Amino acid sequence: MTSYRIALVAIAAIVIAAFFHLDLAAYLELDYLKGKQSELAGHVAARPLRCAAIYFFIYIAVATLSLPGAAILTIGGGAIFGLFWGTILVSLASTIGATFAFLTSRYLFQDIVSQRFRARLAIINKGVNEDGPLYLFMLRLFPIFPFFVINLVMGLTSLKTLTFLVVSQLGMFPATLVFVNAGTQIAKIETTAAILSPILIVSFIALGLFPFVAKKTAVHVNRKRKLWRFEKPTGFDRNLIVIGGGAAGLVCSYLASATNAKVTLIEKHLMGGDCLNTGCVPSKALLRSAKFVQQTRNSQRYGIAEADVQFEFLDVMKRVQRIVTRIAPQDSVERYSQLGVECIKGEARILSPYRVQIGELELTTRSIIIAAGASPFVPPIPGLNKITFFTSDNLWELRQLPTRLLVLGGGPIGCEISQAFARLGSIVTQIEMDPRLLTREDNVVSSAVLSALLSDGVDVKLGYRATEFRNNRVDKTVVCESLDDKQNKFEIHFDEVIIATGRRANIEGYGLKELGLSLNEDGTIATDCYLATEIPNIYACGDVAGPYQYTHTASHQAWYATLNSLFGGLKRFAVDYRHIPWCTFTDPEVARVGLNEADARDQGVAYELTTFDLGELDRALTDEVAVGIVRVLTVPGKDKILGVTIISEHAGDLIAEFVLAMKHDLGLRKILSTTHIYPTLAEANKYTAGAWRREHTPMWLVKLATLYNRGRVY
Repeated sequence: MTSYRIALVAIAAIVIAAFFHLDLAAYLELDYLKGKQSELAGHVAARPLRCAAIYFFIYIAVATLSLPGAAILTIGGGAIFGLFWGTILVSLASTIGATFAFLTSRYLFQDIVSQRFRARLAIINKGVNEDGPLYLFMLRLFPIFPFFVINLVMGLTSLKTLTFLVVSQLGMFPATLVFVNAGTQIAKIETTAAILSPILIVSFIALGLFPFVAKKTAVHVNRKRKLWRFEKPTGFDRNLIVIGGGAAGLVCSYLASATNAKVTLIEKHLMGGDCLNTGCVPSKALLRSAKFVQQTRNSQRYGIAEADVQFEFLDVMKRVQRIVTRIAPQDSVERYSQLGVECIKGEARILSPYRVQIGELELTTRSIIIAAGASPFVPPIPGLNKITFFTSDNLWELRQLPTRLLVLGGGPIGCEISQAFARLGSIVTQIEMDPRLLTREDNVVSSAVLSALLSDGVDVKLGYRATEFRNNRVDKTVVCESLDDKQNKFEIHFDEVIIATGRRANIEGYGLKELGLSLNEDGTIATDCYLATEIPNIYACGDVAGPYQYTHTASHQAWYATLNSLFGGLKRFAVDYRHIPWCTFTDPEVARVGLNEADARDQGVAYELTTFDLGELDRALTDEVAVGIVRVLTVPGKDKILGVTIISEHAGDLIAEFVLAMKHDLGLRKILSTTHIYPTLAEANKYTAGAWRREHTPMWLVKLATLYNRGRVY
């Protein structure tokens, strides 16, 4: 805090202390005002302007310093100056004083509060920017809320000063008028509380709520207007139509059928979507085979002098497909048909919020859920369209192991693919534009994954981008240049290339443009917190809606989208993203939930970091996987968990305990007091909690225990 601020606080403290020490509050009591009414009225009659000025500045001072007695001063305004001039003086003085208090709070405390509670304040400011004037108007109309608290709190927000002044003036005026008018009848007043009758309070509340009701009504009408241009059927074939048979669409259909709704699921390609057919399932099957090969090569680590592994890449890919085929019945048309879902294969086209066309068939529905998923993003690099390239969608068509493999992208998919093919025997070169891998994670995580890839033989080139692909029918090459120095260029020769540069929402081909639905900056469909689009009976969930593109998040969103689409007229549920975990399935795995250090610093969230090294864990040592760390962020001085990152074997499984703890507000003490089986990797969670506890054991308690135990030794 600067010297000017300290001086201002000191002056205010002195004035307030003097106010109470000199018992000036006695002059702002109802009995004193009644006794002095005639005398004060005489002074006003003799010197009206001087008395009005003195009264005006006293009122401003009381309001600015949040001193008690504003209500008596307001009554006094009516008793001494009458209804008209009293109302003018009080209305202006109270607003000016409130604004001074508002500015003082902002000057003294806003920086401090924003630095310590940046994340929470950002959420509050978002609401203030949207509805701040309405909230302030409502609070001003409720005399039960202390005005000085409103002044100080609003000063910490982003509300504009002029807005505060104008809204305060309007909001306080009704109560000001009531109190000043009461002052004109001061002889009849016994207490200030008697001025506000229950009916009057209810009237103020109703007046304060009116802007909110009006706004909500306007929003509701505006949303309904989106439907007015469409012809509404006299009857409906379905309660719900779901477009897309991936993770989100399957869960939507299942939940709808469980509530006995008439639901139709439309899928144009394969049931199960990307996760089953080209994403999670096949990639994890490939990673497992690659891991087995790597473990066999490192047999000496397990006390096996020599182990020979022989395999054909074709057999590995056949196994991948066998795993997909084995899981497929869970997502099949047959299973969902048995559950009561009508499954239609074909391309859907939304004709209106009530009509969906599939080929020659046209269905009517009360609600629509778009769960169309996402597809790999292919960057527009010159020459790329002249060669055969693979993505996470079609790399499963490979039947021969590439000798030289190029992987573009350093995100989760790129890292997993690079490691898997390197372990299977490909010479892998991985190119990433950013200066590190997995940019959503902390530097320590990026470094750990980089070390793992390098140890497996992946040639990782960071800070480079591919600028051109060339194919001379004998050899394929890519030209790369440094982002720091464009003169730093080189060529890489390769046999096959896999593009792993992210995924884009599928928004083409089924009528979104014609409906006029808005999109987010990243190309996903814009939805509100209930997953509804601009058209109130059309919802979106899963990868097509974002903000996360994970199978488990798609399933999570599907629950909310389904209930809101079917029962939104009765009760709506806002989707909860507070505790979304994710995992990158490299070896070791990287799992995370909540904040990491980079997030905490960016959001101004104070934290403490507790770590536990997997090298100290018995089970990790026995399994030869003693590489990794558990990193837990907590509220300073408390065991409340803000976020967890785990680098470890089976990190995706270990993180579940922390997700549960955060979801149900269980701290590290609860994890520490929970019995964990020995020897397991899950003990790492308990030992991390133990490390936190050791750092937060009060020294006085340790000393007291020491004295107690020494005293019991004879």
